[in-house]
Amino acid sequence: MTQEYSVMRNNINMLGHFLGETISEAQGSDMLDLIENIRILSRNSRAGNDKARQELLAILSTISTANIIPVVRAFSQFLNLTNVAEQYQTISRHHYDEVSSTRSIASLFKRLKAQNVSKDQVIKTIENLLIELVLTAHPTEVTRRSLVHKQVEINKCLSKLEHDDLTDGERNSIERRLLQLIAQAWYTNEIRTVRPTPFDEAKWGFAVIENSLWTAVPEFLRKLNDNAKTYLGYEIPVNLMPVRFSSWMGGDRDGNPFVTAEVTRNVLYLARWKAANLFLGDIQALVDELSIAQCTPEFRAKYGNHVEPYREVMKGLRTKLNNTLAYYNDLLAGRMPHYTEEDIITRDEQLWQPLNDSYHSLLACNMKIIANGLLLDSLRRVRCFGVTLSRLDIRQESTLHTDAIAEITRYIGLGDYASWTEDDKQAFLIRELSSRRPLLPQNWIPSAKTKEILDTCKIIAQQPEGVISCYIISMARTASDVLGVHLLLKEAGVPYHLPVVPLFETLDDLDACEDVMTQLFNVGWYRGVINNKQMVMIGYSDSAKDAGMMAASWAQYRAQESLVNLCDKLGIELTLFHGRGGTIGRGGAPAHAALLSQPPRSLKNGLRVTEQGEMIRFKLGLPDVAIETLDLYASAILEANLLPPPEPKAQWREIMDQLSQSSCEMYRNVVRGNKDFVPYFRSATPEQELAKLPLGSRPAKRNPNGGVESLRAIPWIFAWMQNRLMLPAWLGAGAALRQSIERGKQEVIEEMCHHWPFFNTRIGMLEMVFSKTDIWLSEHYDQRLVKKELWHLGQSLREQLQADIHTVLELSGKGHQLMSDLPWIAESIALRNVYTDPLNLLQVELLSRLRQDPEQSNPDLEQALMITITGIAAGMRNTG
Repeated sequence: MTQEYSVMRNNINMLGHFLGETISEAQGSDMLDLIENIRILSRNSRAGNDKARQELLAILSTISTANIIPVVRAFSQFLNLTNVAEQYQTISRHHYDEVSSTRSIASLFKRLKAQNVSKDQVIKTIENLLIELVLTAHPTEVTRRSLVHKQVEINKCLSKLEHDDLTDGERNSIERRLLQLIAQAWYTNEIRTVRPTPFDEAKWGFAVIENSLWTAVPEFLRKLNDNAKTYLGYEIPVNLMPVRFSSWMGGDRDGNPFVTAEVTRNVLYLARWKAANLFLGDIQALVDELSIAQCTPEFRAKYGNHVEPYREVMKGLRTKLNNTLAYYNDLLAGRMPHYTEEDIITRDEQLWQPLNDSYHSLLACNMKIIANGLLLDSLRRVRCFGVTLSRLDIRQESTLHTDAIAEITRYIGLGDYASWTEDDKQAFLIRELSSRRPLLPQNWIPSAKTKEILDTCKIIAQQPEGVISCYIISMARTASDVLGVHLLLKEAGVPYHLPVVPLFETLDDLDACEDVMTQLFNVGWYRGVINNKQMVMIGYSDSAKDAGMMAASWAQYRAQESLVNLCDKLGIELTLFHGRGGTIGRGGAPAHAALLSQPPRSLKNGLRVTEQGEMIRFKLGLPDVAIETLDLYASAILEANLLPPPEPKAQWREIMDQLSQSSCEMYRNVVRGNKDFVPYFRSATPEQELAKLPLGSRPAKRNPNGGVESLRAIPWIFAWMQNRLMLPAWLGAGAALRQSIERGKQEVIEEMCHHWPFFNTRIGMLEMVFSKTDIWLSEHYDQRLVKKELWHLGQSLREQLQADIHTVLELSGKGHQLMSDLPWIAESIALRNVYTDPLNLLQVELLSRLRQDPEQSNPDLEQALMITITGIAAGMRNTG
């Protein structure tokens, strides 16, 4: 292992040692000895020592209830500390990652120069660059906010320890602080005692902006500007903002009855309060800094003749921001505000204009060095975050809009809209959208569900344009789904055009999306209002759950390609919105590789992508990590537009069509076609117990009485990840590849591996998934938890898994070693397995004990089970 990774190993060992000290003090040396014995047995079991494995099983199957919680907590905490050390490693001063460095903006600019790509073309592409990250509160973040804060503090300590010139006293002081933080984490309950509300989730999202992104965005732009200056002789304009944030927290009501119109309104208030608070910090610092007397005559004429003109302007802003805080404090507390909207800041321009005038006055007075400090950072924050901190997306499921309109048509005597044909629906909607009279009767009292839909539209109508970024329709299937939402927004009095975004999620919907959008674009009223701009969302989670990874990813590719071609033909600016999750089964992949595997031209209007749950923390949770993430995104988008991937050959498409069809059949034959599958799934995984884990505000099922089809994609993936079979991420894919190879297509498939980024990324992702599976552990779950008559199903799935691993290794030419080209990832997984294995074994033990008497509540066993779930999630590094 190289020097840089030995530093990381030392950090992991040091954190583990401090955890051991904490456990010894908290639980006694006997408990620490038990934990250490389990760890050593687990390590030897992993190394193939069968005697150690049997001894490990014997200890864990007879462990007392009193000892279970400290043991599961110890292994879970260690995995969290390993994650902290690994995350820190990416930004450590000792760290040099050749792979990351070749993906950076600086490296891309060098390559563009070497390939003689014209400077003008590069500059134009930079000026069109847009990275819009949409922070979502899907229940994948299993780490509590209070523990996240301690982990950030641990990172800071690791940073301080890197300095070579520390005195013994300084080093001891930092190590003492580390020990305190680890002790605080030990004495903090890992499991939330109550499920978070949507308002809590929004607070979590705003905390990420405050603690990380507020610092990271201006720093990233400074880095981008420095590279553009070095390689292109070009400086980024002050008002250019290639980074934007939106949020689903408090706006995503799809299947979440707890997100109401009132919640949305309060989250919007909170966002404005938080933005005012953050800008107040900036403005106070500028009051302290800008004591300069010299300014332009124009500045003095506009803002008055003051001895310290800039300071005077900043003080005026400070007063207004303090008023703004008081105003939204009152609204959040349900009080009548003391101030009016005249006294506060409600629009970006109110901050932007005085700051921008100050900036240009300083430049004109030859004080560029001062202008380009905090003042420039503040200007960029106004452009990126604005006075609303982030923009809010609204999302709702299509049938609820249909039901609401049907309720209206029934009441006014037009019949049942829901039962009309698509043509009749469209004709009605276009007529009403073009009409100047209202549709809603005045004294009508709608049902609670319809009232909630209408109230949400009224909240949107109360917001200035731009505060709500778009209205997303999940499970969109028809043109009337989109037109129906436009009608509801019109009836609520929304005075501007709000983008309404169809989300195509299932295999059938992805295949039909071009037809649906063609129908929409053929509607004269619709073309008239969209101003030749359209956003479409591609769903990764539900399509993979519906059809398996291989079929879903090809359907997503084809859908994007057909939409790009359609919009190009009609002169419509298309933005594709990627609903990706963290795991492979939900569209996850390293960001750079995933973006470069998109169809050509699909990123020309920028990237809009969801960042979910714990992936927000891993990729954006620390300022330095967030800067790297934004750099990777920017580099990949620019590369995809300037050095686009190849169009797939006809032969490649043909093979992908075959792989898609056969993998989908194999996947559905197991998941839908085998009568034993659902009972097997329910007993071989902790799926039923997952519902008890208070992860997010949203219920685990759309329909509490439904089967697997009603289960959300997140718990579906989460459950299979727990028992280490990772089924949704590979089922059907490897077998379809094998079938194709046996039909004589190996040479073409190998060509696809080497020359087509889309296909290469799929194979790489399969390899990553396989490296996290574990056949022995999966079999252990079956033997302890599944009825004997269902064992054959697990056995056949594991045999398929082994055959698929062999196929992928053969294709990638790596012999017998998964991830051999990324040795550190392989090493990292091996390191974690030593700590994750005991958690898996204890989870089986706990499930067995709890299921023996399901009527009997045992809070200690239930808590221990929840900790194993969060610990395994930490060990696997991506939950849902």
